[in-house]
Amino acid sequence: MNPTPHSLSLCLLLGLIAVPNLLSAQSTPPTRDPNTPGYVTAKELPDGSNAPPNADGNFILGPTHNAPEASDSIPQGTVIEFTMNSSDSKIYPGIARDPSTFGTPDPKDPAKLILTTSHPAPYTRKVAVYVPKQYVPGSVAPFIVGTDGPDRLLFSVLDTVIAQHKVPVMIAISIGNGSGDAQGSERGLEYDTMSGVYAEFVEKEVLPLVEAEAHVKLTKDPNARATMGGSSGGSCALIMAWYHPELYHRVLTYSGTYVNQQWPSNPQTQHGAWEFHEHLIPESPAKPLRIWMEVGDRDLFNPNVMRDDMHDWVLANELMAKVLAAKGYRYQFVFARNAAHVDRAVRQQTLPEALQYLWQDYPSTPVKH
Repeated sequence: MNPTPHSLSLCLLLGLIAVPNLLSAQSTPPTRDPNTPGYVTAKELPDGSNAPPNADGNFILGPTHNAPEASDSIPQGTVIEFTMNSSDSKIYPGIARDPSTFGTPDPKDPAKLILTTSHPAPYTRKVAVYVPKQYVPGSVAPFIVGTDGPDRLLFSVLDTVIAQHKVPVMIAISIGNGSGDAQGSERGLEYDTMSGVYAEFVEKEVLPLVEAEAHVKLTKDPNARATMGGSSGGSCALIMAWYHPELYHRVLTYSGTYVNQQWPSNPQTQHGAWEFHEHLIPESPAKPLRIWMEVGDRDLFNPNVMRDDMHDWVLANELMAKVLAAKGYRYQFVFARNAAHVDRAVRQQTLPEALQYLWQDYPSTPVKH
């Protein structure tokens, strides 16, 4: 799901799934209680406050969400934008799903979707590169890669937290998706596929252009590289680091789509990103990752026709927190009351502290390379 304002996001999503005789998803997701049996034990925070940026574990915030006050006196970074065409990509030449079509559950397996309306199609994507005022030309910089760009909120927050020396002087690379949403779309192929391909696309096709267009040098140190995103862009952020921990060690996600949305189906990860908490994390040695994640109490619930019991975003994120804790990961999980899918008010409230948590063990002053 695209991290657009939640009402628009929900309308678009419902439009996709309004297939005759198959629509039975709830138009409004139910409000979940963070103290539901089976959910992780979490610390309830005073209303309006954030989780401490140096604390691991599970936290409950809200129902009030206030953005920090902005300051005009801090140094403003520069944003450089450029466009990438599908015709120039060797990795993603482009696909699209026909308008007003979705798919049907496989009668032999409700966890699989039969989709016949996806086909090759061209696309363009915008890439926005934030360069902080404090960046020293010619120096090698840490960076964060974000999905569904351009992310103006990220850029403005970085202005503040970099000026406050709460995070390192970093480049932010905000990459637009290849269009569409969910199964059969280019965005779905890029973000929901359980493989290292998207990280390889970023490494081979995006980052060299970033360095050339923005005149910056990007570090190769995985401890100085982060990924972030919301919804499928959030699960994509973890997918990048999971399959390529030699490239990324830090992950930040809002309303991560840790559900069964991969298409085409892959027998090695037949339940898509649901596999993260079902098998991959519990059954694999812990990777050197630091993870910050959030979910809203009114986050998405079974918004498709599959009825496979693997499309509850709140449950998926709760299960993620449970398995991350069991494996000893450094993580912070925030359950936000009064919050919808990739809720903008929650992002405004929490992003400064989320970035601090993500980078807390990294020097805030430049590192010599």
